[in-house]
Amino acid sequence: MPTHSYMKRYLTDSLMVISSLITLILLAFSGCTQQETPKKVSLYERPGKASTVTESPHHQSTLWFGFDLMLGPKEEVRIYIPFLKYLEKITGTRFRIKFTEKYEDTVENLGKGRTHFAAIGTLNYVIGKDKYGVKYLVSGVNQEGDPIYRTVIFTRPESSIKKLEDLKGKCFAFGSGMSAHGHLIPRKMIEDAGVTVKDLSKYIYTGSHVNTVKSVLNGDCDAGGIQDTLARRLELERKIKILKISGPYPGSVIAYNSDMDSEIVEKIKSALLAFDPTGKHKDILVDWDKTDMPLGFTEINEPEFNKITTLAREYGLLPK
Repeated sequence: MPTHSYMKRYLTDSLMVISSLITLILLAFSGCTQQETPKKVSLYERPGKASTVTESPHHQSTLWFGFDLMLGPKEEVRIYIPFLKYLEKITGTRFRIKFTEKYEDTVENLGKGRTHFAAIGTLNYVIGKDKYGVKYLVSGVNQEGDPIYRTVIFTRPESSIKKLEDLKGKCFAFGSGMSAHGHLIPRKMIEDAGVTVKDLSKYIYTGSHVNTVKSVLNGDCDAGGIQDTLARRLELERKIKILKISGPYPGSVIAYNSDMDSEIVEKIKSALLAFDPTGKHKDILVDWDKTDMPLGFTEINEPEFNKITTLAREYGLLPK
C-alpha cells in the first residue's frame, strides 16, 4: 500500500504535469489569436442575397450597381433587388449590389470602376464627372412626370418656427455633405433668407434624408432639409410641417463608369427608358414610389446640371 509521503509526492508531480499542459495549451491559443485579427463586419453589407462574396467586382459576367443611401440599407435593398432583376431579364446581364455607407464612397466606387452603374444624386454626379469622368445615362422622373425635384425645409408640426428667418439660434439638420437636396440647396435656401450657418446654434450632418427626419422628430434638431418626395409623404401623414419649398433642380440620375463598353451602356439605357414602374412592371417592384424615380427614367440636357455645379463651386466642393 502506498505510503502517505509517496501519495503526496505523486499528487504534486501530477499537478505539475497538468499545470504544464495547461500552460502549453494557453500559449498555443495565444499564438493563434496574435496572428488572427477579427474582421470588421458592416451591418450595411448583411443582406447578402443582393451580392456574393465569392465574386470580384471585376467579374466579367457581373455588373455592379451602387446607390446613394436615402432611406436606409434594408429598405433600399428591398427596393433595388426587384429593379435589378428587371434589368437582368431585359439585358441578359447579371447585376449585383455594392453597398456604400457614405455618399462620397458611392461616386468614388463608380469613378474607380468598383461599380459599373449607380443611382446617385446630382451633386455626386457633377463631382464624379469632374473628378473621375463618370458619365450621365438617364434621369429619374418624379410623380408629376418631370426629371426635376425640389428641396423642402421642414420642422415638427408643433414647432413655433413659422418661417426660415426663425431658424436663427436653432439647430439645423443637413443630410450628407455630398447631397444636393440634403445639403447644398437647403443651405442656399436659408442663406437667401438671411440665415448663415454661423447664425445657427449648431448644425449637423445626418448622412441621409431619413436620418434628417429622425433627428428633427426626435428633437435633436429644430429643422432640416430633405427631398420633396419624402417630405410630401410625411406631410400627408402629418408628421412634419413644411416651411419652404425650393425651385426646381435636376433629380437623381443613373450614371456609369467611363470605361464601360458602349454596347452594354446602350443596352442598359434602352432597358431603363422602357422601364414602366406604374404600368406593366408595377407588380414585380417593391416600394418603387419611395425612390427619386417613381415614374421611371428619361433623358435631360446636360446644361440642366449647371445649377448644381455652380452651388458646388460656391461651397468649395468643386474647384472654381
